[in-house]
Amino acid sequence: MGLVVYNTLTRRKEPFPKEPGEPVGMYVCGPTVQDQPHLGHVRAAVSFDVIRRTMLALGYRVLFVMNVTDVDDKIIARGVEEGRTSWQVAEQYSRVFDRTMEALGVMPPDIAPRATAHIAEMVALITDLVAKGAAYPVEGGDVYFAVEGFKGYGTLSHRSLDDMRAGERVEPDPRKRHPMDFALWKAAKAGEPSWPSPWGEGRPGWHIECSAMAMKYLGATFDVHGGGMDLIFPHHENEIAQAEAATGEPFVRVWLHNGFVTLDKEKMSKSTKNYVSAADVLRDFPAPAVRYFVVAGHYRSQIDFSVESLEDARGAWARFTGFARNARSAMGDAPLPSPDAASPWREKFLAAMQDDFATPDALAVLFDLIGEGNQLVERAERSGSHDELAAALATFSELSGILGLDPVAQWPQAQQANLGPLVRHVLADREAARAAKDYARADAIRAVLREAGIAVEDRAGGARWYLSS
Repeated sequence: MGLVVYNTLTRRKEPFPKEPGEPVGMYVCGPTVQDQPHLGHVRAAVSFDVIRRTMLALGYRVLFVMNVTDVDDKIIARGVEEGRTSWQVAEQYSRVFDRTMEALGVMPPDIAPRATAHIAEMVALITDLVAKGAAYPVEGGDVYFAVEGFKGYGTLSHRSLDDMRAGERVEPDPRKRHPMDFALWKAAKAGEPSWPSPWGEGRPGWHIECSAMAMKYLGATFDVHGGGMDLIFPHHENEIAQAEAATGEPFVRVWLHNGFVTLDKEKMSKSTKNYVSAADVLRDFPAPAVRYFVVAGHYRSQIDFSVESLEDARGAWARFTGFARNARSAMGDAPLPSPDAASPWREKFLAAMQDDFATPDALAVLFDLIGEGNQLVERAERSGSHDELAAALATFSELSGILGLDPVAQWPQAQQANLGPLVRHVLADREAARAAKDYARADAIRAVLREAGIAVEDRAGGARWYLSS
């Protein structure tokens, strides 16, 4: 089975247009850095991280680009509110975003272009659109895109211009030729960051940023463009119009959009104050559990935030780490073998992920593997033979890693290996105390180990220990 994806443009599942081994250009809309990221931002980042990891596992050569919008009305407003420059605001929250993504195991993009570093490309693109008659400057220094001149406008969102106007609540700018025309360039206002252009000092509109940066790094036509469903209109619709009006070529082959995280059944949004910050959640839950909460739902589905859901995710992550820990303990110092490329577990897992990245089905495969693996742990502890267990753990590590949830990689093996001789010596003293029925001494040894962050489980084959989280 080859990779099949749901293309928002066609509204159906279809075979991915590239074969494993071929290069894939992927652009995902990144953060507007005016505040702390919330769980909606985490959903988008983790979803496309899983998509990227899956494509890499399938053999595609992915070039992953995710932009940073570091000039924007909201960033400017935040700076005014706090008595800081917009540059300070953008720099602070860019770093916060990067730290949050690192904590959640999100791979950094291959290229992370900032809008303010690509003003020249944006001005050049707008100039081209004006020269082609697809855009027009107006009195005051603004430049607008003329939507009526672009025949494909509305194709991605499957809406007509009349449909778009039906929801209007604000009187349109009288300088526009059509109410749905959107700004490519905004004339400078006092105290705001600005750059020179043929139309005077100003700054780019939001939509032109992504078109210019995507085409700079991935070409006029590229393979995958992603983002949240809230970006389909107007942002992605406008990106298509700008790019295709300039080049005359299709902009993107496949559009992928992730679903929302909701709070009380309403989409998380900073503008409505209806959100939970990533920092708040990460204070109360381990990062892998937060990531599991996101991965457990299909990327296109809506997931509702609740403490109960995160507790469930914490429990599921504990099953992952419990299997990895117990398997490692049963294996002693034996190294992990290379994953079996012909493993039936691998085949079932990848079949799920090739079906439009169906993470719920893939997780079900992993839990079945854990069930069998736990039996192999018991067998290895009884017999001392652990070849089958080692193979199962290697496969589990590889497959869970595609979801960014590999407990083998995240479990502190090196630290455990360094502590091993010391802990085994202490446990030998504890076992001697138990044999002599000196249970007070045995309990005291266990309490000291617990205080040091070392948990002890008494098993039929002897004590098992691990670093507690």
